[in-house]
Amino acid sequence: MTVAAPDFTPLRADDAATGPVRPPTTYWQDAWRRLRGNRLAMAGLVVIVLIALLAAFGPLFSPYSYSDQVLADANQPPSDAHWFGTDNLGRDLLTRVLYGARISLSIGIVASLLNLTIGVVYGGIAGYCGDRIDSVMMRIVDILYGIPLLLYVILLMVVLKPGLTNIFIALGMVYWLGMARIVRGQILAIKEQEYVLAARLVGAGPWRIILRHLVPNSMGPIIVTMTLSIPEAIFTEAFLSFIGLGVSAPMASWGVLASESLAGLRSYPFQLAYPALAISVTMLAFNFLGDGLRDALDPRMRK
Repeated sequence: MTVAAPDFTPLRADDAATGPVRPPTTYWQDAWRRLRGNRLAMAGLVVIVLIALLAAFGPLFSPYSYSDQVLADANQPPSDAHWFGTDNLGRDLLTRVLYGARISLSIGIVASLLNLTIGVVYGGIAGYCGDRIDSVMMRIVDILYGIPLLLYVILLMVVLKPGLTNIFIALGMVYWLGMARIVRGQILAIKEQEYVLAARLVGAGPWRIILRHLVPNSMGPIIVTMTLSIPEAIFTEAFLSFIGLGVSAPMASWGVLASESLAGLRSYPFQLAYPALAISVTMLAFNFLGDGLRDALDPRMRK
């Protein structure tokens, strides 16, 4: 009678001394591995990179300027000369869509950076100090949070007048509220950890503890919130431009292009289709990437 070979063989002492079979991975390496496995997130990342490259370099290769008016070519449908057609003033629509990508993406990125800076500092101070300081600071946030963000921005734009710089100011003044609440909650959860206590014992000051220990260990939710805030800012700017409170002519954001195309919507629907498609694709790409980052940076999903 033959005996089947065992499925497993015991590990010898010299084999165990050689160390683990798979090299250890850091938190960020593991998060990148999980993000690469998310097809929708990677597709969103590729689309965002392509849109950014087209916005940066696309207008440089166009034979037309975003402000050149050729009335003889007004309202031309898509053709070999004008791939996206022309608007009611004969301006090349493809060039204006590419130029509008610069405006819209810059507003989204600047708004997210302001969101990151102000929200992290404000929420970090509130969460670390606690007690009365935390209570007063968060009641201010609750009062501001009780009124819709878009209403704040509209009121500020009415006071500040339309313009790209004023859009940055309006978004920067109220766009950080959600980030502050998230950072404050994260810091409240981790500020009693052993490494924070050790930093206090060796004499680290509050700012050093916040910036070197608490904020870096809260980067997962911060990055996700920052990523998802970009499409929200782009949509806010598009809405403001759509109602006439956005950037001023001859500058063209996607919201401006959509607003200008309404007059000839029935006769020239392509004039609205391209900027609307650009807004939709960009928002979907950022949302797919944000959802992927949320899953990838969740420590509970680490294997």
